Amino acid sequence: MAFPEDVLTQDEHVVAHLHPHWKALIRPVVVLVLAVAAVVAGLVLLPSTGAGTIGGYVIAAAALVLVVWLSLWPYLVWRTTHYLFTNERVLLQKGVFSRDRRDIPLGRINDHSMNQRFLERLLGCGTLTIESAGERGQSVLEDIPGVERVQTLLYEIVEANHDKHSLGDDEMREIMADAAEGKPLREQSK
Repeated sequence: MAFPEDVLTQDEHVVAHLHPHWKALIRPVVVLVLAVAAVVAGLVLLPSTGAGTIGGYVIAAAALVLVVWLSLWPYLVWRTTHYLFTNERVLLQKGVFSRDRRDIPLGRINDHSMNQRFLERLLGCGTLTIESAGERGQSVLEDIPGVERVQTLLYEIVEANHDKHSLGDDEMREIMADAAEGKPLREQSK
């Protein structure tokens, strides 16, 4: 379930595409292993009589329900959660059946902070909070892999976007000098 490229603008390119950290898959894998172990133990330990067969079916049905609920569903949620950083915006998308997407233009990002608990430091992940201008304010991205590197990357692309859309000192001096001499403003080349 790759992120659809058709949501990007013509000049936009992906700088980083992330899913939540793999630690989100630890519990689903443990549940899957325990469910398979329970079914195998039921087959081996239960007698092959009528009651044992029914018990085996009950164990298998319970294991199947638990695997779908506690393994397959969390995997699908993990797989359909996207944190996309481009040269123009940050896109946050999640949802298995329905889809929830939030776009944060780089020009609106006011602040970003990173938080790591002890275990997250050991695993190399953490929480990135992006504060932006607008109604929704903060966006909290949990379980970001390599959160320190991602925060630095976000800083770099926000600064590059700011530099791209603002005048440099030399350009400002030229405009001020032209204005002082009474020359008309020149159109900026893109």
